[in-house]
Amino acid sequence: MADVKKFIEEVKSMTVLELNELVKALEEEFGVSAAAPVAVAAAPVAGAAAPAAAEEKSEFNIVLKDAGAKKIDVIKVVRAFTGLGLVEAKSAVEKGGVLKENVAKEEAEKILADLKAAGATAALE
Repeated sequence: MADVKKFIEEVKSMTVLELNELVKALEEEFGVSAAAPVAVAAAPVAGAAAPAAAEEKSEFNIVLKDAGAKKIDVIKVVRAFTGLGLVEAKSAVEKGGVLKENVAKEEAEKILADLKAAGATAALE
């Protein structure tokens, strides 16, 4: 039991990037996926009310396209909403791409506004 507690303490001390690498390694080692299972919907009946495309999206990915001229300000914003350390946040800003996945609409809009206020070019997907 002491080994389990020690392992939990080690996981608590890991950065988000290290945890991501751990999850990927476990997925590869055991041939499983950490993704939540997706329910398969039945095919719509002819004449169904509204098409699925009309549904409003509730979760978004925050994508950094360009850090802009004020890279330090953008790094500060990224650190604030991801919880990454300085080095990890700097690396994420330099690399660009998806910074955070499956974020609620309100939170995503706030983060997007903060990134744009810091001078970055970002989008919600």
